[in-house]
Amino acid sequence: MGYIHCCAGLRKSKSYAISPEENYSFAQVDYLENCPICGHTVTQLTRIDFDNQVSVCRSINEKARRLFNKMKTLILFEKKTEGVRLKAYSKFYLNYNEFGVKKKCYSNLSTLKIGLFENKDLTVQGKF
Repeated sequence: MGYIHCCAGLRKSKSYAISPEENYSFAQVDYLENCPICGHTVTQLTRIDFDNQVSVCRSINEKARRLFNKMKTLILFEKKTEGVRLKAYSKFYLNYNEFGVKKKCYSNLSTLKIGLFENKDLTVQGKF
């Protein structure tokens, strides 16, 4: 799944890898069936040649549909992206006891004070 810029925003589109022509090393077609804002159909052909120069061909509405129908015979496979992980933190947390109160530690294990008890009336006995 790729993105096409339409109506001042990136819209999710279907991406297809196509067989590149003789002077190109990479070719890809992005197809947006209809934009949620304006309703246009957009087809974008992106190619990279052997000198790493990018050429982009973009068409809208009826021309886009005709271009995509021509490219259907050249499609090798549809590109699928893996799901993006939205949460950057783990769901694991550590239960610990600080001053007799159960707490959860979500991060920063280095500053954890495990096993402390608050004893105000503690007197130290013995010789030092």
